[in-house]
Amino acid sequence: MDSKKNEDYSVKIPEYEMRDTSGRSSPSAREPFISRSHSNKSGGMIPVSNITNSPPISILAYCLASISMTVTNKYCVSGANWNLNFFYLAIQSVVCIIAIMICKQLGMITNLAPFDSKKAKTWFPISLLLVGMIYTSTKALQFLSVPVYTIFKNLTIIVIAYGEVLWFGGSVTASALFSFGLMVLSSVVAAWADIQHALYDSTEGQSAEAALALSTLNAGYAWMGMNVFCTAAYVLSMRKVIKKMNFKDWDTMFYNNLLTIPVLFVCSFLFENWTRNNLLKNFPIETRNSLMIGMVYSGLATIFISYCSAWCIRVTSSTTYSMVGALNKLPIAVSGLVFFKAPVTFGSVSAIIIGFVSGIVYAWAKVRQTAANKMSLPTHQPVMSASSQSSRDASQS
Repeated sequence: MDSKKNEDYSVKIPEYEMRDTSGRSSPSAREPFISRSHSNKSGGMIPVSNITNSPPISILAYCLASISMTVTNKYCVSGANWNLNFFYLAIQSVVCIIAIMICKQLGMITNLAPFDSKKAKTWFPISLLLVGMIYTSTKALQFLSVPVYTIFKNLTIIVIAYGEVLWFGGSVTASALFSFGLMVLSSVVAAWADIQHALYDSTEGQSAEAALALSTLNAGYAWMGMNVFCTAAYVLSMRKVIKKMNFKDWDTMFYNNLLTIPVLFVCSFLFENWTRNNLLKNFPIETRNSLMIGMVYSGLATIFISYCSAWCIRVTSSTTYSMVGALNKLPIAVSGLVFFKAPVTFGSVSAIIIGFVSGIVYAWAKVRQTAANKMSLPTHQPVMSASSQSSRDASQS
């Protein structure tokens, strides 16, 4: 599902694919999704190892996977009458579980542990937090444009950072604090640009449309605010629990998706309208096939993002990966302008640029902090980000 959404809502720049929950571990702890292939010596063929060990190709694959996930999610939930978000997320989880099991049977995933009911019971509260996170995420994306959603998602970093300060003894450097200020500024500018466009892009005869646009934005901001705190609660809680679970990369994704399936289906049947007329509104004949394909792909994209993340770190470095995550903010925001005709105004472009710069500054701050920790004597246990600590704990037996 980061991502579910995951993707990776750590105290580094988060990825906006809502379903990336691979539980990324450190580079040294990673195992490739598919074992490295031997070079193909036949003439005219590019050796597979040249591709799987190519840093530029891994970076490109990671960026394309995250962008396609965001675009697909926006497409699936942006229908005029769409109101089946729980059902959509349930389908994502089902597709992801089926794909994981097929890959395991084919030998493509080798480090997935057998299902353990005791671990499932312990992990279930975390899955409930995940449901809250991904549901509010889809609702926010439903009402907000992709650039605004991408910019506001940065606020999650701030909440997680100060959550670590309160509960795990973390620290915030001056440069990180400066990046936080830029993140808040970009969010304010984005909201201002959206409101200005809604108010003044219409004539007096369209005041009803302006009121509707403002109502939509207000709903989106409300859902975005809830998503920021749900995401922080999920990441910080996962850090406390994952240490005793001894989860590897695929274990986290497997349990997250498996345990959320019944919750999502029950919520869908209880809170969503399953009448024939409503189903026809949600799945109109003219877009039904493309919508179903998008729903299936969104589940598969969870696997793609997880693999591409591991691939990128394996052939580059965690520092390069962090910088790519920061740089990837710009094409994700631009994709909303290209595919969904989000308003292109001075304010919206300025917000994207400020948000992009804030991501670069934050990634640079984390690189400096990591380098400083390596240079100093180990007189105490260094404080790590929530997802980094969780992943490191999970990788240790």
